[in-house]
Amino acid sequence: MSPNELEHIYNHYNKRVYNTVLSYVQNAEDAEEITQDVFLEVYRSSENFKGDSSLSTWMYRIAINKCLDFIKFKNRKKRFAFISQLFDTQSGELIHDKADFFHPGVKIENKEKAAILFKAIHNLPQNQKNAFILSQLEGLSYAEISEVMQNTIPSVESLLFRAKQNLRKQLGKWYKEE
Repeated sequence: MSPNELEHIYNHYNKRVYNTVLSYVQNAEDAEEITQDVFLEVYRSSENFKGDSSLSTWMYRIAINKCLDFIKFKNRKKRFAFISQLFDTQSGELIHDKADFFHPGVKIENKEKAAILFKAIHNLPQNQKNAFILSQLEGLSYAEISEVMQNTIPSVESLLFRAKQNLRKQLGKWYKEE
């Protein structure tokens, strides 16, 4: 792949990859870094791309894998720090999560609701989370999702059904209070 081809691919897919990554890591700086890593991997692995799937499907797969690797690394590194941050150092009381996550597709007035939704999505089992993000946030078809996840279409449908059920359970009480 030539640098010109990479530049064309970057210009065409940058925002889509960034938004997908941001949906996983929920931090703009981390999302920017991982997005760059995705395009570096695309460049390095371009000779491995056989064209069995579309370029965008292959890139989504790389992006999701990069996100999962990042999350695993971050969780290992910060496990103790995370637990200690849950509690106030002075009183020892539990600190409530703040709605400080911002996704570019979310209007300012819905920022708090979006933070709650993304937290619930983050709590889904990994395959359900992948299917939900690709379907609801990225707008991919079931066929495209099945290619990215390397599953059958009925499996994707099942994952999405279970993800929606789990989200209803997690968010049901919150929405009843609204």
